[in-house]
Amino acid sequence: MTAKELMQKSAAELQREAAEIHTAIRDLRFKIATRQHGKVRDIRQKKRDLARILTALTSQKQKSETTNA
Repeated sequence: MTAKELMQKSAAELQREAAEIHTAIRDLRFKIATRQHGKVRDIRQKKRDLARILTALTSQKQKSETTNA
């Protein structure tokens, strides 16, 4: 996902996606620990995706605070 796509989504959508990625990261950890998944790098990519979403969510909150103030 690009930054533009993330900025166009609402806060509720971003929070939903963040929750989904949290779940995916947890599942990947269990699968890697039990050797059902061999690509450890997938966790790193999911964490980066999560960071992008959380950054977009934070910037949306800051924008709404500045417009309300």
